[in-house]
Amino acid sequence: MHLLLPLCFLLNFSLLLVYAAAYHESPSSSSIIFATLGRLDYAFDVFALPALDPPSVTDEIRITDGQSVNFNGHFPPSSALLSPLLTQSGIQTRVRTETPSLQLIYVTERNGTSNIYYDAVYGDGLRSPRLRSTLEVSERVQIRLLGSVPGKQRISMKDKPSLTGEGMLVYVSTHEDTGEPRTSWAAVYSTDLTIGLTKRLTPYGVADFSPAVSPSGVWTAVASYGEKGWDGEVEELNTDIYVLLTRDGTQRVKAVEHGGWPCWVDESTLYFHRRGDDKWWSIYRAKLPVEGPITTESVVVERVTPPGLHAFTPATSPGNKNFIAVATRRANSKFRHIELFDVVKNEFKELTRLVSPQTHHFNPFISPDSTQIGYHRCRGKGTGRKSTQLLLENILSPMPELSLFRIDGSFPSFSPTGDQIAYVDFPGVYVVNWDGSNRRQIYPETSFSTAWDPVRKGIVYTSTGPTFAPESAEVDIISIDINEVDGASFKKLTTDGKNNAFPSLSPDGKWIVFRSGRSGHKNLYIMDAVEGDRGALHRLTEGPWSDTMCSWSPDGDWIAFASDRENPGSGSFELYLIHPNKTGLKKLFRSGSGGRANHQTFSLDGKSIMFTSDYGAVSAEPISNPHHYQPYGEIFTMKLDGSDLRRLTQNSFEDGTPAWSPAYIKPADVEWPKGGPRCSFEDCHWLNEMPKDDAGIALTRPQCGAP
Repeated sequence: MHLLLPLCFLLNFSLLLVYAAAYHESPSSSSIIFATLGRLDYAFDVFALPALDPPSVTDEIRITDGQSVNFNGHFPPSSALLSPLLTQSGIQTRVRTETPSLQLIYVTERNGTSNIYYDAVYGDGLRSPRLRSTLEVSERVQIRLLGSVPGKQRISMKDKPSLTGEGMLVYVSTHEDTGEPRTSWAAVYSTDLTIGLTKRLTPYGVADFSPAVSPSGVWTAVASYGEKGWDGEVEELNTDIYVLLTRDGTQRVKAVEHGGWPCWVDESTLYFHRRGDDKWWSIYRAKLPVEGPITTESVVVERVTPPGLHAFTPATSPGNKNFIAVATRRANSKFRHIELFDVVKNEFKELTRLVSPQTHHFNPFISPDSTQIGYHRCRGKGTGRKSTQLLLENILSPMPELSLFRIDGSFPSFSPTGDQIAYVDFPGVYVVNWDGSNRRQIYPETSFSTAWDPVRKGIVYTSTGPTFAPESAEVDIISIDINEVDGASFKKLTTDGKNNAFPSLSPDGKWIVFRSGRSGHKNLYIMDAVEGDRGALHRLTEGPWSDTMCSWSPDGDWIAFASDRENPGSGSFELYLIHPNKTGLKKLFRSGSGGRANHQTFSLDGKSIMFTSDYGAVSAEPISNPHHYQPYGEIFTMKLDGSDLRRLTQNSFEDGTPAWSPAYIKPADVEWPKGGPRCSFEDCHWLNEMPKDDAGIALTRPQCGAP
């Protein structure tokens, strides 16, 4: 099994030296690519529509600049003129003395990492009836608010910013490791922009989401599951609403059981969303006591929006007792839209559907004077900027010797020389040069996982058939020869069709380890790499559980795999190692009780392993994003002895299927002429479910308001 190992090792090492020299990097440098469900299609920008008149296409204004993704905006109070504050804090910018026509705080992922930006637009240009974008206004200031000092930026997810009139920025960050598995790193912080002082408002051992600052700036409300921790739920998170002092996080009290995404009208009135007993997502109002302690008993909660449609992520403006803005999913639409809800008349007023009916709109926010409704959506075409698609999006890496990329595809794998990437694009398997050129489909059917033959040039392996299927499902492993002149040809390697998947090659190219359900349970087998299970077949693991997602180490000594053997059928997977001769079984990693770890793969030197895990739990309310099956997936590395656990990605999306490149890739975006539709991501699947009444009839119309 190991006869060709020395030759293969020397060949790959020599190629690595060649690539390292070309990139002026040492052989110790390496690169990782991974997939994020839908993320490269988001292309979000922040937009605004007027609240007072029925909107038209010409009324919509794009505020942000089309770089990377820009989302979760906030119109700061008019008193929060930032230019003097930022000058005091040492940030260099053009200082204007007058009040901007428009101010915006928002989250952006430019430069390979998440941050919070401030944009200010000056002058009378916004009043022009022909204006469609603030980019057309020449008097504009844009400032990064956090980590502006070179070398001081912390790699973390930033989210849900708010700004007080005194220049206090309140937001979520994930930069502090909790040290506990399956515990979210999401916590609320405040940064005084006048002096640059940052405070943690969330108690240690607790995760907070979706902060909202009261009109006075004194109080902050958050969604939190408190000390009870995360239970693995990925729709509502089972959070409650807490209220705390903005200045230091003290006087923290639970105000509402069961709720998320709070927002303030005044110092004693909160709105929030929850999924009710009737299964409809709806908006609720909480009246806090003006005098006396705030408790779940003293706070009065009432439902505001009716059943018959999903309404969520509410937004308010100071002192506005007339309407709120909400995102909705109606039964007659596949898209979420922003609507106003008149809380006096109990009526809906549509906004974004009248402007762009075939586009998702997310997370509304309202200007302090209640005249503008902000939100983010995919910017589409005709934005005035060059439209590029990325094969590889560079992500700022926490490890200097490692370059990190998000790839536009799933289950990627590199050719032995590192010059080509195979990946899955549902349906079909594709191969592309690492620089984005020469993309071609090598297999047309639904497939998942890819692996290259380390010896026979141009041979790619995959598993073809339905995903997330039972043991009896017809899934087979095939080898694909991409060298054929008339198109790639494939060869079926498994004969029983009983869910054979996740092939991984031994370093000498003679054997394939794979997952199979042929015994009635998903266990691991080893078969001949050329002839398949007709040539030779050996069973590696055995038991009434699922062993899956196997990966062979570069030295051939170990096979890593994910298994639910401690609690079969629970959905909880841990990482294990075993020798190809069935000896040495040991647990490598456990992501806490009921946790998940999978998609593991070895580093080039075989000393470390990379994988996807829910170790860091969730980082934001899932309903605030498009659909992610596992919105807790992040990429981690660790050594084979279980030490040196490192988190590589921090976001609120679903990261997975990582691959190690045999050649170092410079940390820069790689564009490609892919073409095809953009912004084709899906909304949260559970918002497609329209509840039924007691008679089993779908409730598709709201009880009041427009259909």
